[in-house]
Amino acid sequence: MMQASPAALRRPTRLFGGYVFDLDGTLYLGETLLPGAAETVLAIRDHGARVAFLTNKPLERSADYAAKLADLGIPADADDVVSSTDALLRYLRVHAAGARILAVSEPLVEELLHEAGFETVPLGRPERADLVVVSWDRTFDYAKLVAAFRAVRAGARLVATNPDPFCPMPGGDLPDCAAMLAAIEASTGIRAQAIVGKPSVHMAGALLERLALPPDDTLLVGDRLETDVRMAHEAGMASALVLTGATAAAALLDSPVTPNYVLRGVADVLPRSHPSA
Repeated sequence: MMQASPAALRRPTRLFGGYVFDLDGTLYLGETLLPGAAETVLAIRDHGARVAFLTNKPLERSADYAAKLADLGIPADADDVVSSTDALLRYLRVHAAGARILAVSEPLVEELLHEAGFETVPLGRPERADLVVVSWDRTFDYAKLVAAFRAVRAGARLVATNPDPFCPMPGGDLPDCAAMLAAIEASTGIRAQAIVGKPSVHMAGALLERLALPPDDTLLVGDRLETDVRMAHEAGMASALVLTGATAAAALLDSPVTPNYVLRGVADVLPRSHPSA
């Protein structure tokens, strides 16, 4: 990955009341903790700031993400983690109460829908669906595409968990939710009425409700300009881009989205004057 010039790097000069950390590419990559991540989160908590963790990845429960963080050396509870599935359920409770849902997803999303009281329909009965929920799905195949196509063509609305085209992985990036959604939109000619993960207002709302702090005293730290940084700015939070994940330094040159801070890695989120920096 191309390194940013020293002139491009901008480190915070103050401490914030709240810190929100993206996971993949920011705190860890795959199963490997990134340098300084655990020490930095500990130092922020010792300062008395609130910490939350944020992910567009809809493949695990919040408790599972918290357990992974704890195993890597960052203590966390399920309530500390906000995912795109939290934003999805928040959106559906308001905009789709009582809807019958066809889930183009891995089993977890359908489990969460059932637990939240939503009825799901099988792939073989797509015409019964009022809504199609599309998520990152590593089991996506032609049968699922056909079911979603028929449901949407019969009048079902379309909602997706997250807009990410790929997810950075140590062994090579993997296609993410946007790839599944693009296939359904292209075949039906219908666009999703909402994509609820970062950078949407639905994800920002779920996060700020959980953090219970004013946006202007909150710093969001992530590795993507179009999701992490954009959402921070649109929600009134400060943003810090780390160059350890999906975004290379060269992307800053022509991006319409400009982070408040640019960091080599998460350890640089603390001001130089901080004892742990």
